[in-house]
Amino acid sequence: MFSFLKPAPDAKVKVPAEKVVGTYRLRQTGVLLSICIGYIGYYIIRLIFTTEQNDIMKAYGFTTADIGLVMSCFGIGYGISKLFMGALSDKSNPKWYLATGLFISAILNFGLGSTRNLYVILYVMMLLMLVMSVAQGMGAAACQRTVQLWWGKKWRGTVYAVWSSAHNAGAFVCVAVVQIATLMFTHSIAAVFYTASVVSIVIAIFIVLAGADRPATVGLPSIGEYTGDEVVLDDGQATRAELTDLSLWQIFVRYILTNKVVWAITLTSMSLYLVRYGIMSWIPSYLTQFKGFDPGTAKWLVGIFELAAVPGVILMGAISDLLKDRRAIVCIGCVIGLLICLTTYFFSTSHLAIIIVLLIMGSLIYAPLTLVGLMVNESVPKFAVGSSTGFMGFFQYIFGETLATALIGILVAKFGWIASNTVLYTAAGLALLLLCYIAIHEHHVAKIAAGE
Repeated sequence: MFSFLKPAPDAKVKVPAEKVVGTYRLRQTGVLLSICIGYIGYYIIRLIFTTEQNDIMKAYGFTTADIGLVMSCFGIGYGISKLFMGALSDKSNPKWYLATGLFISAILNFGLGSTRNLYVILYVMMLLMLVMSVAQGMGAAACQRTVQLWWGKKWRGTVYAVWSSAHNAGAFVCVAVVQIATLMFTHSIAAVFYTASVVSIVIAIFIVLAGADRPATVGLPSIGEYTGDEVVLDDGQATRAELTDLSLWQIFVRYILTNKVVWAITLTSMSLYLVRYGIMSWIPSYLTQFKGFDPGTAKWLVGIFELAAVPGVILMGAISDLLKDRRAIVCIGCVIGLLICLTTYFFSTSHLAIIIVLLIMGSLIYAPLTLVGLMVNESVPKFAVGSSTGFMGFFQYIFGETLATALIGILVAKFGWIASNTVLYTAAGLALLLLCYIAIHEHHVAKIAAGE
């Protein structure tokens, strides 16, 4: 029944040597469009509840703690899902895996819009968000595995950053879809959910049409054969392998669980995710309740915060390529800038200053988040990329997002927004310390690769 999710076999007919370069470029274009637009679809579904939190609170009498609980259900489920669904992606056809997860998410999102009973709506929403998170866990791993399979190190930082910008573009598109649906359907919350689902189903069809499995499945040489790309492991050994006969558990133990670098990068990402969601998830409430912003303006700032990060993320990815994969150095600079911006965001009373800082912080948060995602993939063989993505995602969402939603929601309700400030400062500081350790490791790997 699910045979379409299995990896496709290598093509029997090979692309002629003289056409390999042109065919590779054409296929890479289609693959990049499929994962970028595909992940925008995932975000359209994922952020509906965040962008509509004020309207949902008014319609159903929810508190910030209730909203935090619903969002934390997604975070908990998504974290667990990424661990298992990420590992399964290593044994899958990434094109079909990505499309299937988005289609299931869209169907479940219809359910969120259909919830009517006011007495049980909180529990139904919590359950639906939990189940949806499992399908959402299929997205990032499939995309990140695709990047590793189709691009060599020379351009991988730039390409990965372009894909990662789909996170930000998706948030902006989500806000646009919400506003259009609100205007077209007279402020109906249900119509917002339905519209997002229809858009995402159309995108899932596009993924199937434009995407592809490994290069070898369409008659092209593997990326290792094409560019000489190799992965230098923690023990100094290099590998080009894309598939393996090892079981998922053997892959997990050998290349993830006992890999110190994977652990360091994962904890860095967890800390940065806490900052990301600690800001983004609470922009509508924080700016209206504490900074005196108009609710409509605050809602749009969620999308603007995300969209403004796109050029910065791509630029930082390109810089990391120019620095010959010294990605931790770029991340350290971003986090130092982030700490400065957080101070302004927390303590300034100027609306203009807060908006400017939000625009800057988008890049300073998402650039290192993008690069650590690439770094963890580059620290394992290509047949373990999904597992490394899932392992990191587990910590990002079980601890990072959950602390940023449920815990901050509870702390704010009890102690005020100063509690949120303290949590975010601490998380950014921890990320900075871990990045210093990773930078030292990167220098060691560079020396090994150079034969020193």
